[in-house]
Amino acid sequence: MSEPASSRRVVVTGVGLVSALGNDLESFSQGLYTGRNPVQPLRELPSSFPVACGAEAASFTGKIDDFGPLPKDKKRAIRKGLKVMCREIQMGVAAAQWALHDAGWGEGGYDPDRSGMVFGSDYILTTPDEFEGAVRACLDDDGQFEYARWGEHAIPKVAPLWLLKYLPNMPASHIAIYNDLRGPSNSLTIREASSLAALQEATTTILRGHADMMLAGATGTRIHVLRTIHIAMQEEVIRGESPEAFVARPFDARRNGMVLGEAAAVLVLEEASAANARGATILAEVVGAGSAAAYTADGRPDRRKALHQAMRAALRDAKMRPDQIGHYQAQGLSTRADDAAEAAAVRDLFDEASVPVTSVGGCVGNPGAAIGFLQMVGGIAALRENHLFRLPNFAEPDPECPVHAATGEEASGDVFLCAAASPQAQAGAAILRRYTP
Repeated sequence: MSEPASSRRVVVTGVGLVSALGNDLESFSQGLYTGRNPVQPLRELPSSFPVACGAEAASFTGKIDDFGPLPKDKKRAIRKGLKVMCREIQMGVAAAQWALHDAGWGEGGYDPDRSGMVFGSDYILTTPDEFEGAVRACLDDDGQFEYARWGEHAIPKVAPLWLLKYLPNMPASHIAIYNDLRGPSNSLTIREASSLAALQEATTTILRGHADMMLAGATGTRIHVLRTIHIAMQEEVIRGESPEAFVARPFDARRNGMVLGEAAAVLVLEEASAANARGATILAEVVGAGSAAAYTADGRPDRRKALHQAMRAALRDAKMRPDQIGHYQAQGLSTRADDAAEAAAVRDLFDEASVPVTSVGGCVGNPGAAIGFLQMVGGIAALRENHLFRLPNFAEPDPECPVHAATGEEASGDVFLCAAASPQAQAGAAILRRYTP
């Protein structure tokens, strides 16, 4: 029988990663604390693109060995399923398998009916080659596209299972099927806010007694032949040809745009008494979460207000005051407007109090939907190390971003806050702390 909802607590017992800094907590943490810059020339994009470098998860090849130690039957099933997964979905599935392994659930053993997942993603784009044969089938003798030929000549050239490779609910579907997770399941698609919204839903699912174990994760990429064009046209992106030009500088006066990245991250969440009963290693406790969306009077997205409201909601949920927060894990997109809005939201929350600020975004760039979980993993690493990693590449303070930039000497504190928002000003926030029984 489950614990009464009023007495339940939610803890993190496993971490799974696919990132430019590595695919486990140790390598990811080492990259943050040494300030390693993983930016390199992009393999997936044509050389003619104005964005030539980024924080690619280069060690992830999509081969079955990238999915962690697996029982033979599960390895066989995942290998078979790879043909209907694009790279984004593959990364999400791999991160989930590593997280289960890290939590000690690699061979199963949990109650399937009380185990589920919530997974976040961006809208997942196809690649042009999927339709190359179909388009060619519609060309006339002069090379002109004839729309009338599409139904009869083009559709048969499209792979029957094409759509399954790109549906944003497929990461959760694959993970649930491979791991027999029969409990609550959901998929969220709200860009950079997806991670923190997924964490909030998974946490409340456990707190209200509907599950004892939940996977909360997200996958995202900005390194994609079509997505990169979209982002470069709409947002402030670093451009250039050499890796040295691609340096994300969160909140720094010299910041000149985001570095594009890709990543997936998954946390295993469990009801605390159940985790203790099985002797699990507890990495942190989730004590609060919040979400918000905000617009100006003339209908423009207001990231500052959305972030502030989401963080306020997380504090109310945790029954905590701002002065109890040890440090803030920032989204840190490194664009002029976004960093100014985030810094203002932090200042609105903490008033004159000085809370140390750091950001994984200065190392891994912007991977889209996965950024929030990378922020949480960065905070968990800081709790473990008992001190912060420095705010990456910060050297020149900006009056528009009056944050207390972490130098690497500050204590992590026992509690951290993180928040992230989409360009449409959908925002989420979460508060995690060092676990004490």
